[in-house]
Amino acid sequence: MSRPERLTEWLLGGVTGLVLFALYAPALVVALFSVFEVRQQKVDFSSFSLAWYGRLINNDDILAALRNSLAVAAAAVALSLVLGLAIAFYANDPRNRGRRFLELLVYLPFLLPPIITGLSLVIFFRTVGVDRSLVTVTIGHVAFLLALTYRLLMTRLRVLSPSMVEASYDLGANGWQTFRHVLFPHMRSAIVAAGLLACTLSLDETLITFFLFSNDMTLPIRLWAMMRVGFTPEINALVTLILGVTFVLALLVSRRIELRGGN
Repeated sequence: MSRPERLTEWLLGGVTGLVLFALYAPALVVALFSVFEVRQQKVDFSSFSLAWYGRLINNDDILAALRNSLAVAAAAVALSLVLGLAIAFYANDPRNRGRRFLELLVYLPFLLPPIITGLSLVIFFRTVGVDRSLVTVTIGHVAFLLALTYRLLMTRLRVLSPSMVEASYDLGANGWQTFRHVLFPHMRSAIVAAGLLACTLSLDETLITFFLFSNDMTLPIRLWAMMRVGFTPEINALVTLILGVTFVLALLVSRRIELRGGN
């Protein structure tokens, strides 16, 4: 490797390091403030304590918002996976009409700015007379996540050999048996990866949720509401836990994709 190439490599590495530091430094500061006290605008490293994590357990408002977020995420992920799988099977068959138009409908809510998607959904629900609730929030999340789950599942479905399905039918298997014993084992890792990534995005979704929630707040909306009066140190503990869970989910997704790519 020549000297200019080494300098270029070092330069790119330094820029990458600065970008990563700018992205993750705020998260590290939040985690730091969750276990250390700040006195006179200085971190007291001798005050290490997990007390704020303990107080977090007794905060009913935060825990209720967290339960709502988990319920919405679970329902939205399950529905988006089922719909994404069904649409992928339909769009993968060249004999079916309207495949491209269906893909456009799937991708549109994901490509549009979230504020436009949220406004469109709230106008639609008002027009049909549906009150805002966690159900409408879940529908909004499904509309947003469907493009992601569909794309990941469709990518995996397209690499499968059609002869496997044809052989299954030739051996007397019906549609459900073919899916259970032939298609599902090959798509399982893609389903898991799509579900984990969709769960991460659902837990973090704020703008669409803002237009569709009523009295039952999800966690991002609760945190947004608390910005007007200020955060308590237990919020630092909560955000640290969420960042940790999100990081683990993202790591699992990347690991799944890496392992599948290696095979």
